[in-house]
Amino acid sequence: MAEVKLIGTSQSLNCIRIEWALKLKGVEYELIEEDLLNKSPLLLRYNPVHKKVPVLLHHGKPIAESHVILEYIDETWKNNPLLPEDPYERSMARFWAKFSDEKCIFGVYEAAWLEEGEEKQKAIQSAQELLAILEKQIEGKKYFGGEVIRFLDLVVGWIPRWLNAMEEVGSIKLLDAERFPSLHEWSQNFIANPVIKECIPPQEKLVNYFNFGISYRRSLAVAKP
Repeated sequence: MAEVKLIGTSQSLNCIRIEWALKLKGVEYELIEEDLLNKSPLLLRYNPVHKKVPVLLHHGKPIAESHVILEYIDETWKNNPLLPEDPYERSMARFWAKFSDEKCIFGVYEAAWLEEGEEKQKAIQSAQELLAILEKQIEGKKYFGGEVIRFLDLVVGWIPRWLNAMEEVGSIKLLDAERFPSLHEWSQNFIANPVIKECIPPQEKLVNYFNFGISYRRSLAVAKP
C-alpha cells in the first residue's frame, strides 16, 4: 500500500501543482483520479468540509487545500526546498501565491466566460492589469524562486497551459509576449522543465474542461430572473 496518495484530477491545476511538488521532492505516490461530477465516498470521507480535490493522504492522514499541502510536503521532505529560509521571503512567496489564486485566476476566468461586449472588455483590461503585477515580480529572474523552481512557481504554474486554454475558450488574448516579456519567458522556462512537462495535461483536455465550466456558468447567468 502506498505511503502517499493523492486524490485529485488531471485537469485541476490545484492537483497538478501537488504532483509537481512530489516529483521535485522525489516522493513516490499513488494518484487516485476523482470524478468531480460524481464525488467518491473516499473524497467525502477525507475532505468533508470542502468536498474538493486535492487531498493528500500520508500514512492515512488527510491534508486538504493545495497551499497547505505544498507546505506540508516541504516540511516533511526537506530536500529541494520549495519555500525560502528567510522569513520575509517566505511571507512574500505566500502573499503572491494568494494573489495569483484569489485575484489573477479569477480575473482571467471572468474575462473568458463573459460574452462579447463592454463588460468583457473591462474584464480583459482588469485581467491584464493583474498579470502586469505578476510581470513585475518575475523581471530579471529565471523563476519566481530564483534559479530553481519553488513554491510560487508551482502556484503560478497555471499560466503556461491553463491560461492558454481559457484564452482559447473565451476567444481572448491576455498574455502577449510583447506586453509581458518576462512572464512569457518564465512560462517557456517553466513548461520546458522535464518534471513539469511530465504532468501537464493535453491542451485539448483543458479546453474541453473549461468549455464545460464556462458553458455551465453562462447557462446559470441566462437562467437568472
